[in-house]
Amino acid sequence: MTGWVPDVLPGYWQRTIPLGPDPAGEGDIAATLVRRGEPAGADHRAVLAVHGYTDYFFHTELADHFADRGFAFYALDLQKCGRSRREGQTPHFITDLAHYDAELGHAVAAIRRQAPAGRPAEILVYGHSSGGLIVSLWLDRLRRRDPAAHAAVRGLVLNSPFLDLHGPAVLRHALASALIAGLSRVRSKGVVRAPTEGGYGTTLHRDYHGEFDYDLEWKPVGGFPITFGWLHAIRRGHTRLHRGLEVGVPTLILRSDHSVAESDDPASMHRGDAVLDVTQIARWAGRIGKRSTVVPVADAKHDVFLSLPEPRRMAYRHLDMWLDEYLGSDNSQASTSSGKG
Repeated sequence: MTGWVPDVLPGYWQRTIPLGPDPAGEGDIAATLVRRGEPAGADHRAVLAVHGYTDYFFHTELADHFADRGFAFYALDLQKCGRSRREGQTPHFITDLAHYDAELGHAVAAIRRQAPAGRPAEILVYGHSSGGLIVSLWLDRLRRRDPAAHAAVRGLVLNSPFLDLHGPAVLRHALASALIAGLSRVRSKGVVRAPTEGGYGTTLHRDYHGEFDYDLEWKPVGGFPITFGWLHAIRRGHTRLHRGLEVGVPTLILRSDHSVAESDDPASMHRGDAVLDVTQIARWAGRIGKRSTVVPVADAKHDVFLSLPEPRRMAYRHLDMWLDEYLGSDNSQASTSSGKG
């Protein structure tokens, strides 16, 4: 792992996690660990955030909120995503979600090294969308394979986790999964779904109809192409989750209270999840672990913390209540940037 250097975001730092040759043959791969503030202090409580598909870490409001609650904030740009993608690599491409275990393990180890002497780190893992699926599967494996590392994780927050495939029921049939598996073997980088010109992304970026600013090369408004290889990895993850996981920590699952159709009309997508079917999140949330709390947020978007101001305030409020109840987090400071004021 390299040393810390200034990040593209002012006031943030990053370090590269080399991962060696890519199993998919796209050269050497790496992940990027990002930290809010200089990595000089002793971090007892910390958050490790993992993004979803067509995403990377940019959401400094979320980081500020956790910092105001007494958490050091870290985020991981996964291999081939955002800061971590190298020339010639297919964005977000992976053929097995377990391949993320190494970078997640390195990130946790780096955070644990920042803990003060004699006081072990307490880490809250956060995952959005496909990142929520990735970290849930990883924690289930970590609990069984490395209990010492798992003991450092004290809680899990999932923001609209990707727990099943959205769309007609035929797409979730065993025959459809078998077809995807077959095509992934012969055309792993073949495109299942091409980027769109409109859709959910137009509700987010300030250059369109949203209020947030981020790099459109790393998070294009129309999304990245979805490949057979990636989709097969996701479906294998879904199958494992549907059989039942045990992440071993208290879990908060935030989602919208309803889904809306993705369209070329941004106004219709501002109040609802335009990416996933929230009834599927509700259906499968109980398979993540024994201590899960599911909270629907009225009129929230797919990323509940990128919603309109009022749903966003409610999402932060639910997060705070859960932190108080399950983690005993200090709420001595309030974040006005997160819209709670």
